[in-house]
Amino acid sequence: MLNNMEIEKKRYIALLRGINVGGHKKVPMIELRTLLSKIGLVGVNTYIQSGNVIFQSEKTDTKALEDLIANSIANNFGFEVPVLVKTRLEFSTIFFNCPFDEEKKKDSYFIMLSEEPGEQLVKKASQKTYTNDEYVIKKDCIYLFCENGYGRSKFNLSYFEKTLNVDATARNYKTMLKLLSLSDI
Repeated sequence: MLNNMEIEKKRYIALLRGINVGGHKKVPMIELRTLLSKIGLVGVNTYIQSGNVIFQSEKTDTKALEDLIANSIANNFGFEVPVLVKTRLEFSTIFFNCPFDEEKKKDSYFIMLSEEPGEQLVKKASQKTYTNDEYVIKKDCIYLFCENGYGRSKFNLSYFEKTLNVDATARNYKTMLKLLSLSDI
């Protein structure tokens, strides 16, 4: 049975961008869990080394949580890391709103954006096309299907970040599914 303190805490998923890639910005997960617990996050769990964190907090401002996590990482590890925090409900909504059929969805990438870009920016960014890649910009996510696999894709994330004026980080279908599973209370 949950006590009053547990009922008041919301479940969140934090996505850290660019850690533990090619030997750069090394962040051991055990140290990350310890650090985030020390700053008041509860039930901190990580999934794989690429910066996926599930936690609970009484705080409801996701931007404040992003800043808290990013500042703590910068102070502890000595480098900046973009952090995107979504509630479990927001994360679930992104996953289930994928516009692709189930077959394509299983091979898709979910590029979560730091905020929902304006309609004019979406129109401008949507003019860019890539052979064998299909994408849809929907609210605060770019859904990407790469016919020949992500490694062979010509899709350019930095173009979309600049054009949409947002920060972004991508996760594949399997990671999305696992994070939803791990964040299920």
